[in-house]
Amino acid sequence: MKVVVAIDSFKGCLTSKEANWAAAEGIRTVWQDAEIVQVPVSDGGEGFMEAFYAAVGGEIVEVVVRDPLMRPLTARYLLRDRLAVIEIAQASGLTLLSKEERNPLVATSYGTGQLVADAIKRGAQHIIVGLGGSATSDAGMGMLRALIDAFAKRGSWDDVEEVKSVRFTIASDVKNPLCGEQGAAHVFAPQKGASQEDVLTLDERVRKFAEVSAKHFGYDRQDMLGAGAAGGLGYAFLQYMNAECRPGIELLLETISFKEMVKDSDLVITGEGSADRQTLMGKLPMGILQEAGDVPVCLIAGRISDREQLLQAGFTRVECINPPGISLEEAMRKEVAIAHIKRTIANRCT
Repeated sequence: MKVVVAIDSFKGCLTSKEANWAAAEGIRTVWQDAEIVQVPVSDGGEGFMEAFYAAVGGEIVEVVVRDPLMRPLTARYLLRDRLAVIEIAQASGLTLLSKEERNPLVATSYGTGQLVADAIKRGAQHIIVGLGGSATSDAGMGMLRALIDAFAKRGSWDDVEEVKSVRFTIASDVKNPLCGEQGAAHVFAPQKGASQEDVLTLDERVRKFAEVSAKHFGYDRQDMLGAGAAGGLGYAFLQYMNAECRPGIELLLETISFKEMVKDSDLVITGEGSADRQTLMGKLPMGILQEAGDVPVCLIAGRISDREQLLQAGFTRVECINPPGISLEEAMRKEVAIAHIKRTIANRCT
């Protein structure tokens, strides 16, 4: 019996590695001799760098950079030969700020630019950037300023020659444009602390930035898929670095040859914190399902809606790990979540 376990992090509760371990323990209570392959996964947000590290190895580089409020902090990225994997939440993440500190009018992506600059200085020729969990809505202006500060002798983007020879790939499932009602400010800034008045200010600010950028380059990428990701950081990578945008889980599964890994498996177990119809729109479990082929896939989650649609999409089982009536506070306790995953896997997925 071979089982592949590839569960996304339960945000604010369990990492992918912890969720996988709990599922493996549940499997072993039923199939003691099972071959269990645990695959840490992420679609570009929390745990993205660690997932690549588990897959390909390399060196975890630590750098002192600036957080969204320009305070110093130590951030990490992965470097393997000429490949770097950067998780923008390390330097520009919402979790770096308290609720009282959240203010996208002020928050800057400068620290992400410092990580990119450090990777380039260490010889990276391909940089994969996970665009998840940002505190910013500056369209990457802070990041670009950090790159200018690191490389330009005359303070101009045109002098940043080092970036032009580097290949960039941004990992994001966000399809929103940079500006407008479906843009970065309107859709994502409120959860980062923006008022409705702030949203209008932010949207106008990035619109003007895009207009200036389009005139400078002679092309405009503000409406490309991924432009609105991470408060518009996606736009800066697309417009200024000619980045390619790929779904994060697709990138990861391709790197680890997941399709080959699962083809002789008897069962795949995947999951996420909350599963519903949005799961079918390219989220991590859907990527796992598509790569699994004919192998049965069990989906677990802390909260489940639209069960029938998930089953119709091809998941063999769709199971909620939490009993009815449990409080969110109780469900989010790490030891409780681990126990519930073990029990669910042993009783309903094996």
